[in-house]
Amino acid sequence: MLEINALPVTSVLTGALVLLLVVLSVLVTVRRAMLGGIEFGDAEDVELRHRVRAHGNFVEIVPMVLIAVGVMEYAGAPNALLWSFAGVFFVGRVFHALRMYMRNRWLGLLPIVTQHLICLAAGAWLLNRFLF
Repeated sequence: MLEINALPVTSVLTGALVLLLVVLSVLVTVRRAMLGGIEFGDAEDVELRHRVRAHGNFVEIVPMVLIAVGVMEYAGAPNALLWSFAGVFFVGRVFHALRMYMRNRWLGLLPIVTQHLICLAAGAWLLNRFLF
């Protein structure tokens, strides 16, 4: 059985990301309500489409990074590496959400680059740890 503080980096990252997920979800819900209670689709509303995609991208990317960070932490990865991944990834997710709402392409560069680099580095670390 895991100790209560066995995965502190993963726990903190998960908590922060869950709060961000709630914000993204509420923003979709609020926009749907403003449009008269749209339940499905985006009603051809550009703003709703952006909010749905910000939420959708979050849901597509975050679980795999949380799994990777959790497995790395459980396998004994250095804390500095884990906290770096967690901090950079969280900031990248915030920037991605801002990019979707502000429609600023430059804000999207950080999350795209960081999420790919973190996924590559995490995958490489895990493969190196368990295969070589």
